[in-house]
Amino acid sequence: MENTVRAFINRHQLIKENSNVLIAVSGGPDSMALLHFFWRIRSVWNLRLIVVSVDHQLRGDASLEDVEYVREMCWSRDVEFISTSLDVPAYKHERHLGTQVAARELRYQFFAEQMNTYKADYLALGHHGDDQAETMLMSFARSATAKSLAGIPLKRDFASGQIVRPLLCVTKETIERYCNDHGITPRRDPSNEEDIYTRNDFRHNILPLLKEKNQNLHRTLQHLSGSLQEDEAFLQQEAIKMAKQVIVFGDSKTDVSFQINTFKAFPRSLQRRCFHLILNYLYNETSETISYVHEDQFFKVLETDHGHIEIDFPDRLKLEKSYQTMSFYFLNDQIQSSSYHRVMDLPGKTVLANGMVIISDIISEPDLQGEKVYVCREDAIALPLHIRTRKAGDRMRWKGLNGSKKVKDIFIDAKIPLNERDKWPVITDNNGDILWLPGLKKGWPPGKAENGNYIQLKYGMEEKHAQRY
Repeated sequence: MENTVRAFINRHQLIKENSNVLIAVSGGPDSMALLHFFWRIRSVWNLRLIVVSVDHQLRGDASLEDVEYVREMCWSRDVEFISTSLDVPAYKHERHLGTQVAARELRYQFFAEQMNTYKADYLALGHHGDDQAETMLMSFARSATAKSLAGIPLKRDFASGQIVRPLLCVTKETIERYCNDHGITPRRDPSNEEDIYTRNDFRHNILPLLKEKNQNLHRTLQHLSGSLQEDEAFLQQEAIKMAKQVIVFGDSKTDVSFQINTFKAFPRSLQRRCFHLILNYLYNETSETISYVHEDQFFKVLETDHGHIEIDFPDRLKLEKSYQTMSFYFLNDQIQSSSYHRVMDLPGKTVLANGMVIISDIISEPDLQGEKVYVCREDAIALPLHIRTRKAGDRMRWKGLNGSKKVKDIFIDAKIPLNERDKWPVITDNNGDILWLPGLKKGWPPGKAENGNYIQLKYGMEEKHAQRY
């Protein structure tokens, strides 16, 4: 086993000489073999070894005895040792977690603390080739993403250094034989023999069947794992580049949007990963209730020709397609009232909640024009001017139009996303006649004006130090 593991470490550059290495040791055969291996190469590679051992308070005196066993083994081999007792039952209850998830979170918190304390370069864990096979087979049975099928990473960044798994190249049988050859009598956790746990079921009933077909299954799957992880790392970086080009991220981390045609210009493999990057951004970590079903829903919406579609995702996240804009937002944030109604100062400046500003002036001659500028004669309208959000039944008229048109239809014709319509500014005179939908449509003031000054309104971005309302 030693030669195999040494070659594996060198091939993948897992450990450098002259390093500080933390070794997680539970007292079981895997971690005890890992400790013995590092103890054997310590002087040759000039390694500082620090063993970390954890009592999860799940098996009473037995888990305490495991820690004491590891302590004695380290003392007899002159290896530094540190242990802790973690109240997993209390943490599990407090956070509403499963036992294994709670134990893992607390354990890795402790490992990170010790990594930083000892300025360790590596944290070595005892996962072996059969663990890798079990993990990949379990993922195959319940998952549908390449990332999950890639299995346990050989190495990854963690705290002050990296987590490494040097035993992924050998089987459980090889480790047991190594312990026997070197007189190691490991501790045993009886729960590892109970098939009520999914992993144990795979270990005892499924993996042996596959090994009958391929005795080198652990090597085959480790090679596949490495290939999948390398491919996934590359595609993930490309997806991040895509997201930076395409996705508009909200300031409060509760909403994102993108233009559909731009998004669809990228390969489907990047679209899929960008979709999951969006979910990771909004959920912080992807919700456990997200599955390939939601991914399928997303792509069905992406490809449909319907102008407007809404789909509910877990935890009150809403997916909305409105013409060529796709938006994700949390319903709690959207249902808060965004309506407003203010009397405009003339001249003056009105700052809107969306960061835009409308500047009003009284001038003798118009000096600006464009979609974001509105001009009319002062004596042709009823003052003061009002700015508000739309109301049900709003209608507008303009030069050349026979009658009036619903504001709702103006938004539809302009393909304004539904979630933007209720926030769009509407400028009216004191009689309620709509004069202007900034950036969309300019009305025709009632009546005629023979002389007098002009009112000029300009719609644009808020100036740096403008006051918000």
